[in-house]
Parts: sequence; C-alpha cells; structure tokens
Amino acid sequence: MNRIAAVLSLLVVTSASSESPRVNPYQPTPYVKIRHPEWTKNATLYQVNTRQFTPEGTLKAAEAQLPRLKELGADILWLMPLQPIGEKNRKGTLGSPYSIRDYYGVNPEFGTMADVKRFVAAAHALGMHVILDWVANHTAWDSNLVTEHPEWYEKDWKGNFRPTPWWDWSDIVNLDYKQEGLRRYMTAAMKHWIVEADLDGFRCDVAGFVPVDFWNNVRRELDQVKPVFMLAEWESRDLHAEAFDATYAWSWNEAVAAIAQGRKKDLSGLFVYYSWNESSFPPDSLRMTFVSNHDKNAWEGTEFEQFGPALDAAIVLSVVGEGIPLLYNGQEAGNPRRLKFFEKDPIAWREHPEGALYKKLFALKKANTALWNAHWGATMIAVPNDAPEAVLSFVRRNEANAVFAALNFSGAARSVAFRDTLYHGRYVDFASGQPVVLDAATRLELPAWGYRVFSR
Repeated sequence: MNRIAAVLSLLVVTSASSESPRVNPYQPTPYVKIRHPEWTKNATLYQVNTRQFTPEGTLKAAEAQLPRLKELGADILWLMPLQPIGEKNRKGTLGSPYSIRDYYGVNPEFGTMADVKRFVAAAHALGMHVILDWVANHTAWDSNLVTEHPEWYEKDWKGNFRPTPWWDWSDIVNLDYKQEGLRRYMTAAMKHWIVEADLDGFRCDVAGFVPVDFWNNVRRELDQVKPVFMLAEWESRDLHAEAFDATYAWSWNEAVAAIAQGRKKDLSGLFVYYSWNESSFPPDSLRMTFVSNHDKNAWEGTEFEQFGPALDAAIVLSVVGEGIPLLYNGQEAGNPRRLKFFEKDPIAWREHPEGALYKKLFALKKANTALWNAHWGATMIAVPNDAPEAVLSFVRRNEANAVFAALNFSGAARSVAFRDTLYHGRYVDFASGQPVVLDAATRLELPAWGYRVFSR
C-alpha cells in the first residue's frame, strides 16, 4: 500500500468508527452566516451629524432634508447617537454624543422619541432606511447604570471606575462584558430601539472593543424582530461571520490619503488593501469605503485637507471600486472646514461640484449591477497598464453589466495603454455620456489626479 492510499484508508476508518454523522471537514463552508437585507444590495450610506446638520440641530429640522437626500442617492441614513449626553467630566459645552447617560432616552437637544419615530417613518416612506449609532463599549460617568449596576464596569488597579485604557476619553467609563447582566441589558436596549422607533439596524462604535460573541447574539436576536443592517466601526474579518454586514475600510482610506499627501510614492498601499480585501475577507462581506466621517473631519481636517487634488479620484474609487460607499454630511456642499465636535457648528449648505459628482456616481452604482454590494456585485479585476506606479485600472463585470475605470493617482499627466483584453467592448463614457469602444489599441489620456470611468 502506497503512502496516499494508507492515508485515505485511515481517513475512511476514522470516519466509519465515529458514533454520529459528521460534517465533511474538508468541504468548504461559507464564512458569512448572516443574510444581508435585500435592500442593501446596491445601497449607499449617508452619515447625519444631527447637531451640525441644520441650524436648528434637531431631528424635526433634519426630516425636512430627507427629499434632498433621496434625490442625492442616499439609501441608508446613519444617525449619530441620539441619547442624552453625560454632564460629569463633559468635554466642551455640549459634550460628545458618544458619552451616553441613558440608553433608553432621547437628548432634548435633538428632540423627542416622537421626533425619532417621525424621522424614521418619513425616511421609510421615501424608500430609505435608518440606522442608529450605538455605543456599547462605555457610558457617561453619570449614567444611571453607574449607580444601579456598578458591577457592570471595569475598574482600575485602585478599584475605581476608569475610561477606556490608553485613550484620552476622559468623559466616559468602560463597561465590563464579562457580566451577564450587562449583556442582557444592552441587548434589550438595542431591541427596544428597533421595536419602538422601527430602526433598521445600528452602526456600532469601537465594535472591536466589545466581545464578538456578544455581537453574534445581538444579531440573532435583532434579526428575530426584523432584518437589520449592522455596521462595525472596526476592520476585522471575524466580525463578518455572524454579526456585521459591513466593517470600516480604514486601511483603504489611509492608503489613498498617503498617496494624495505624498507620503507614499506609488500604489503599493492600495494593492495591499485590495489583495487583503479579496484574499482575506470573506467574499460576501461589505467594506465601508469613505473619504470622510465625523472622526476624520473633527480630528484630521476636511476631505480637502486630507486628499487635496486627489479628492475627486478618491471619491470615484470609493463608489466604483468594491465597497459600500459613505458620504458624510457636508461633503456634498464642499464643506471647507472642520466641524466642531463638542459645540454647535452648523454646516454651511451650498451647491457644490462634489454634490453633483456623488449624485452621478450613486446613480451609476444603482443602475449597474456590476457595482452592487457583496455577492450581488462583481469582483474588481486588475487590468495591467504601462504606468503601474501611478495609474490604478480595473474592471468589474458580470453577465449583465461592466465598469472599467482608470485613475491617475499622481501629480503628472499620463498617457496610458493597457495589456489585458478583459475590458474590451462597447461602453458609455461616465463624463460625457457618449458611446465609446475600448480595444487593444485603446490609450487613455489622464490629467494629473484625473480619472476615466466607462460603463455598459
């Protein structure tokens, strides 16, 4: 008996001697066990910073903007935390929305639970969905839980309440998920908002600081109420299996910003991200691609400061590349400044080219099935070009549609030819709307930080 036959014989004997039937351990199984809601298949995300979204800073005022957001192409509206904010150790005048005093309450600054319900109902009537920012990792110092359940909190070496270790989050205290009572409470609070306000899911703050098994159970219980969409503020494969539909593409954002700021002289950072995304993350996961959000805007500056002349190319890649794209409120108005985080600082709304670009890109994403999310869309396939250090080119295609894109991430104009034939065919130019044929003789002229997108 040769070595291979001996091994196979041993496997058969081992299987036959088992007392109960076993799943074939050599048969691959899908990593993602959750089912994404159907309405996420070609969805885009829009983050609402309620405090700064309107001059009034209320949900009632924000509700009046819903038709505009629908026209823009926003599908899932992410509301930053709405609960009352702690006063003890508060930062600034108004405090951080992420320092929650009462998980069941509504911050009077924003309105009432009735206002929340009306906002969600109005969004639903327009075909949009609403998720709420959820802060499970910590509470305000003066949360009702501090006095009612002090055993639910982590303590420092002196036995005192403490903020999240190593961070300057002095306005919050850390929860302890080794406590069963805390897990039951937090799960019930999340279910309450789904039932009471008819929300469609949650964006979960610093999700990686909370145990995965907690999130897995939360997702099971929420899905029993209604199909939900869950976004984790984290970048980790394990969160996709049983808990979250989407995670942050932090490393995508950093790779593009490094190129735009000259900290990286080639596209290797993007190649690493896309290789990692395709080979390490499960194929049915959603990665949130973005050029700005409340963290980036508050602490690192506007998207204009972070991406400079590469901003339009970054926006285009965030939508036509793989990922569920995010637009942070004010981007469509070309917001020229950082929004204050602990004070009132309303967005100055105006017509701006960035708004027109997002609207056009979102329309393309909805119409072209190759650009859809997760298993509904098509994988990015690299199309080699003769300027690989500067130009990112790829095609996404399925039986119905295709998109070919070439983006020049450099400060010099490029004349680029392509060596692969997968992109060949008849397309429509995204910029001009004119038909075009791409073939082996195609050469594209790309201005500095310019892009070309073709669809069919």
